[in-house]
Parts: sequence; C-alpha cells; structure tokens
Amino acid sequence: MTTALPETDIDLTRTFAERMDAQDPLRAFRDEFERPTGPDGAPLTYLCGNSLGLLPRAARALVNEELDDWSRHAVEGHLHSRRPWVDYHELFRDLGARLVGARPGEVVMMNSLTVNVHLMMVSFWKPEGRRTKVLMERGAFPSDTYAVHSHVRARGLDPAEHVIEVGPRSGEDLVRESDILDAIREAGDTLALVMIGGVNYATGQAFGIERITAAAHAVGAMAGWDLAHWAGNLPAKLHDWNVDFACWCSYKYLNSGPGAVAGCFVHERHGADVSRPRFAGWWGNDPKTRFRMGPEFVARAGADGWQLSNPPILALAPLLASLRIFDRAGMDALHAKSRSLTAYMRALLAARAPAGCRVITPNTPGTHGAQLSIAFERDARARHAALTAAGVIGDFREPNIIRLAPAPLYNGWMDAWMAVDALCRA
Repeated sequence: MTTALPETDIDLTRTFAERMDAQDPLRAFRDEFERPTGPDGAPLTYLCGNSLGLLPRAARALVNEELDDWSRHAVEGHLHSRRPWVDYHELFRDLGARLVGARPGEVVMMNSLTVNVHLMMVSFWKPEGRRTKVLMERGAFPSDTYAVHSHVRARGLDPAEHVIEVGPRSGEDLVRESDILDAIREAGDTLALVMIGGVNYATGQAFGIERITAAAHAVGAMAGWDLAHWAGNLPAKLHDWNVDFACWCSYKYLNSGPGAVAGCFVHERHGADVSRPRFAGWWGNDPKTRFRMGPEFVARAGADGWQLSNPPILALAPLLASLRIFDRAGMDALHAKSRSLTAYMRALLAARAPAGCRVITPNTPGTHGAQLSIAFERDARARHAALTAAGVIGDFREPNIIRLAPAPLYNGWMDAWMAVDALCRA
C-alpha cells in the first residue's frame, strides 16, 4: 500500500492534530481495532502498543470460524476445515517473511519469545576452545539475560567470565553503538555470539542491526537478535542484513493478544543445513516422513525445521488477522507515520513539558521507533497514575520512566495531543 503524509509544518494546536488525523492516509485502519473504554464508556487514549497491542476486529471472526470448524469437523478439521490445521503455519510463510524482510521459508511462527531464544541458542551458541563468550547490552529485557545466563551455566561456565555486557557510559542513558562495535573487536576470537535486543524496551533506542551483525561476523561470531520491540514497529531486511537468527513476540506492536504465538527467523544458509544441532520435535520433521512416526528425526529445511509441536490454531488465528492488516498497510508507510507522530509528541513535550522531564529516546532517524520514553526527576509513578486517571494509557518502568507508544495502525495526532496535554496537567 503506497501512502504519503501531508506536507505541513508542525504547530502545537489541537486544530493541527485534528487536521492531520483527517488527512492521514492510514486513518481507515484505526477502525479495524477495538479500543478500551473508561467507566463512562468513552474510548481511552491508548498509547501502550509497545506492551500489548489492541484487538483487531477481524480476530473475533477468525477465532469463531476455527471454533465452528472444530465443532463441525472435530479431528477431520486437520484436513477439512476452511483453513486446514495441518498446514495452518504455512499461512504465515509469506506474511511473516514480508514483515521482517526475509525470504519465504526463513520465518516460522511458533512458541513464545523466550522459548525461541532458548531454541536458537542451542543451535547457534557453540562454545569451543577460546570462542565461548556472548555479548549483550546491559539493561536488556530480563528474560534475555535469564536465558543467556542459564545457557552459560548449563555448560558449566560462569556468566561473570563468559557474558560481556555493554551499557551506557556514566551519566548517559543510551548505549553508544561505537562501544558495542569496539567490544566486539576487543573480544575477537573469544566471541561466539552477539545477542542484542533490536530496540531497548526501556529507552526505545534502536540499534544498527546490519552494522553490528557485520562486526560480529568479522570476528567469526554469530549474530542473533531479540526483535520484541522491532517487529511491527520498524522496517527490517533480516535476509539482506545477513542476520543469523532473530526472535520476537507478537503481542506488542503485532496486536495478536496476550501471550500470543511468537516469531522466529533463521537465515536460509542455516535453514538449509539440516545437520545443524537443535532440539527436535515432530513438527520440525520433514513433512514427507512426519506421519510415518519413525524414531529418527529428519529436519525440514528452513525455519520450519525448528518447530517442536503442531501449532495452536486458536492462538494463531488472531496473529493471522493482524498480519493481514500489516501486509495491506506496509511497514514503510507505517514507519513514515510513526516518525511523524513521534516528532509531533517531541515538539509538544519540548514546548509544554513540566520541569524535570526529558525524553531519553534518541531522535536521530533510524535510532527509534514508535515509542518515547520520558524520564522524570521526581514523582514519575504519581504522574503515571494521574495520566491513567485522565484516560491516557501508557506504562511505567522503574525507576522513573513513562513510556508512550503511538502505534501508527490505530493511533493518531489527537492521541498524541491528548496524552501530552494530560501529562502536562498531571
């Protein structure tokens, strides 16, 4: 879908926000989502899509269709439902690939994010000789840290010695990418895996996936990415960027429901290597022999070869509803709107924000997505409570950060205006 935002200078009035919403080429997508309402029944200003996306209206119909087919066909639904369950995961082969800039066969929707991180580390972190270390960003989402440290300990190694963490310099909020690149070069042939979150959940900082991946490969290491806050938020070219693997959840920007089925990318050069070590399950077995129920696992080529169990149909239906919307809108158009929305919120905050408030999300193009993290010198939790009471739903992260995420599929300029207005009155 090709769209263009209206060419106009930003002004800080409510009228400007209303005009931008009226001219928004993506405005029709707002009506494809159900919004939460307050006690009076009025829609809330929802800016929390970086934590849980809104319900696509089409998800209800798709889930109900699967329930109807289950009722009508029972076990025969695997072959005779309107979307046969035995091949249901194939519905995401192209949709998932287009979402993250992959080739068909490089993406599979399965499990949850941390389960997929564990599965990928089994296959892509192989400590041998000097090459044992994993590089992460300090302040990664805790689940990533837990997963990496548990793998290191399971091999009888000490995370204090074998996990390298690169964090912000003293007095700074963000990680300098140059420090990550320097740490990779310094680790050299001791480095086995770089495992970083594409967008830091707390600050909203987006890292240069292509550059960091190339640096990892230059010293002989693998490069894996947690794209929980990237997928559905920023355009990606995972195949062209030569990423080894990536994992993401789909309940944030991808609007697929709490605890939704996650996604996984495996570059085709690895997917074609069916001898690569992995934890095996029967749905990753070659379909030509899967139902012979033999004792030997024969991996299917591509990312599908990492599947463990047959997919949960009722959980995949909302994901199908959402990815169809993304496919129609297009990530480039969504990102263009996202940039405009965050720029507008920054301008409003710069003009009206209370003292002791600063946006810590970087502003350089390519270093952020649809999120502004706002740090407060004091009373951050109380301000968040006041925002919620005013009908604005963002979220709070310790110790002093309020995150506001204008998701371009269903948020507009009036949402941004209402949020900043409520924040400044809080």
